Formats: sequence, C-alpha cells, structure tokens
Amino acid sequence: MDGSSAALLKVVVPKIPFIVKTALLHSLWLSSTSSKWDLRTELTIKILRNLVEPSAHPSTISKQQRQTIRDPGVKGRMWISRVTMPVPGEDDLRQLLFKTIEDLKEGSEEYTLPPPRPLEAEWTGYRAHVPKDAPEPSISETEKYKNLMKEVKSDVTILYFHGGAYFLLDPASHRPTTVKIAKLSGGRVFSVRYRLAPQNPFPAALLDALVAYLSLLYPPPGALHEPIPASKIVFGGDSAGGNLCMVLMQTLLQIHRNSPPGQLPTVAFNGGHVEIPLPAGAALNSPWLDVTRSLPSIEGNANFDYLPPPSMTAKAPFLPCPIWPTNPPRAEIYCEGSALCHPLVSPLAAKSWDGCPPILIVCGQEMLLDEDMVLAQRLAKQNVKVVWQEYEAMPHCFAMVLQGLEAGRMCFSEYANFCKHVVEDLGRVKTEGYFITAKSLVKHSVDVRKLTDITDEDVAKMMADMREKMIARIEPEGRVIPRL
Repeated sequence: MDGSSAALLKVVVPKIPFIVKTALLHSLWLSSTSSKWDLRTELTIKILRNLVEPSAHPSTISKQQRQTIRDPGVKGRMWISRVTMPVPGEDDLRQLLFKTIEDLKEGSEEYTLPPPRPLEAEWTGYRAHVPKDAPEPSISETEKYKNLMKEVKSDVTILYFHGGAYFLLDPASHRPTTVKIAKLSGGRVFSVRYRLAPQNPFPAALLDALVAYLSLLYPPPGALHEPIPASKIVFGGDSAGGNLCMVLMQTLLQIHRNSPPGQLPTVAFNGGHVEIPLPAGAALNSPWLDVTRSLPSIEGNANFDYLPPPSMTAKAPFLPCPIWPTNPPRAEIYCEGSALCHPLVSPLAAKSWDGCPPILIVCGQEMLLDEDMVLAQRLAKQNVKVVWQEYEAMPHCFAMVLQGLEAGRMCFSEYANFCKHVVEDLGRVKTEGYFITAKSLVKHSVDVRKLTDITDEDVAKMMADMREKMIARIEPEGRVIPRL
C-alpha cells in the first residue's frame, strides 16, 4: 500500500458510521436534501462538511498551507508549462495601484505596501491523443509551451486566479479545472501563483494580478508568449479567485476613470510606455465578493453548502502559529480590519461598474448566493452585460467538487462558451439570467435586474456593521478569531 492510499484510509475508516448513516437517511427520504441531491452528491457534500468542520479539527494556518500547497504532479491530458516573469524594471505600475487604492478610499483604511517580486505562473493547455495517465514529458518548459500552442484551437486566453480563501491552495491544485476550461474553450489558461495571506496581506495578491495582466499584454524579454490583445483575454476565477477577478477589473475601471475622456490610460512597463486596455470579460465561479461575509445567505443557505458558516468558525479560532495571529494583530487573515469594505478588498462595496466588459456569474444555492445576486443585479442595472446562472441546491464551486455530476458538466460547458463568445463573437453575449433546477437541469429565465430585494443601502449597512464587529473581535492579548 502506498502512502496516498494509507492516508486516504486513515481519513475514511473513522467516517464509515457517518457514511452509512448519511446513505440510510438519504435512501429513506429522511434527509432534508434527498429530493434535491442524488446519493453521491449527498455523501460527497456531507463528508466534505464533516471534514472541514473547524471545531472538530483545530489546526494552524501554517499546517493547512503545508497540506494544501502541494504540487500533485502532471500526468494525462494536460500541458503545463511553468514560467517566472521578472520584476518590471519600472515601479510605475505598483505606484499606480497604490494611487488607485487611495482614490477609492472612503475613510481611514489601512494596508501594507507590498514589495515587488517575480511573478510565478503556469500555462495550461489540453493535451490530446495520450492516455489518461500519460506521464509529463521530460522536455524543457519552452518545449512544453510550444507543444501546448500546437494544440490551441481558438484565440481565447484565460487569466485564471484560483480560490482558497486567499490563504490556501495554488495553481497546481486547480489543474483539473483549468485543463477542462482549456479543452472546452479550445484556448489556453494562464494561472497565477499570487501571494497568499496572512504573510502577504492586501494588496499583494492584487499587485500580482495586475502585473500578470500587463505581462500578457506586454511580455518581458525572454517570455514564452507573444503579446496578447486585451480583446482576447478573459479573467477567470473561483471563490477568492473570483474576488480577485473583480477587484482587478475595478482597479482597471478606476484607472480609466482617472484618464481624460476618449484616451486609454498609460504606464511605464517592461521598457515601454504602454496603454492599459480593458479585457474581453470575466467568468466567475462562486465568487467571494464580501470579505465581511455579512449577507443573510451566509447563514441561511448553509444547508446546501459544505463550507462552515461564520456562526461555526467564530467558535473555533485557528491555533497560534508563526504566521497567525499576526503581530500587531489584525481582524482578518486577508487584510486590515479597516479595509474590509474597501472596493478593492470586497468588490461588493464598489458602487460603479460603468464601462465594465461582460461578466458571467455562476453559483449554486450556496452561502455566497446573496452577494453574487447583488453584484449581478447591480451590473445589469448599470447596463453591463451580465450572464447569471444559479443552480438549485448546489454548493460552493460545485462543478469543481462534484466530479462527474451532470450539473458540473453543464456548468463547465456554459463557462467555456461564455469565454469563447466574448472573444470570438461578442454580439452573442447579452444580459440574461437562469435558474437551473436540481436533477432535471431545466433552465428557467429570470430577470437579472430583479434577483434580490436586498438594496445597495442594505448591503452597505450590513457590511459596515460586520466590519465593526470583526474589528472588535481582536482580544486584548492580540488573539484573533477569524471568519473564514
């Protein structure tokens, strides 16, 4: 028995009574979700929920990072080419970001100025005509990229940001997702290894995202790729990666607002003075838009989700370790408490999306549903083209978690089609919304401008109130109980 099998057994064996009970209740229609989920879905979600329940498994952030930031290797039908972009010779883009943060402040928000650093990322493409367990070829990263490009069938380039609540995971963990997107879209995916919190709080990840976008447009010397037009680039991301997509988009929109009408903003970057255009669009999977986690569905929809609600995490702080709590303490893993409602931390706080490219938002009937609805509705009311898809009774990032589920296949197909359409046939993209029923997957049209009764004023108040509560949670001795 190898190490991975032994580790799996160590997790599964103690859960056997729980698994049997869950299966029995489902089969007897005694589970509250029996009518919405098949047995496989019920087992998967409830086992996941049991595993991530914080009170049962107190741990440290350091340990969780070590456990999740692992490269599982490359095999099968995927091309992975790892790259590192050097620090730009100019500091102008970094300073432009700091100015943009200041421009959007509404109070005394505090944040740490991150230093520049090389950008680590990987190109992902579909590798056809090999066995599912084919090993990664022993060739250079340059050769891998050339082979990847030989199999690219469309102009779509997806700049992808992985999820993980800003403190877990890295691009390697999302290869099954990005290779599916590459295959279905016919394009390629550029996955960024952005800096993780709490070691690198806001705006370190945003700086990495901004550098990544400009590096696609204007490659540094020695880069594997040729310059990519903005009209061929789609921002993509799940969960916290969806947050990063939208704060990057809001950053670009604010930079445009500060430019003279009719002129594209410019910046010194990689040896030239270059324009900063907007991308073709953004495709979001269960985006986390409110870092305060203050809207009603965070608690109200926990029945359909595997993520622990704040009422549970509030009772189970992380164990102390060298990176958390921080010194001096802060109220949130990702940012200073005062910055929780800044539009480049929680894009739900952004008031204007005027001029934004088309946006796809896909989510389940999950804990983040309210904030995703609010943003989709706000975008539509501001005449941004937005495609809204809500899958009944599905949890957070369900297409990635429930492998083989028909709803997941549908979700990936719709996601890839949106990316292709905004790049290749923008005229096909229009504002539209759908509620997709559980099991049958029937699509019912909904008015994106009337998704929720929660007003913008309600959102601002709930977020501000929760920010103050989170700041007050810093205890006198400096311990912090985070809200994940």
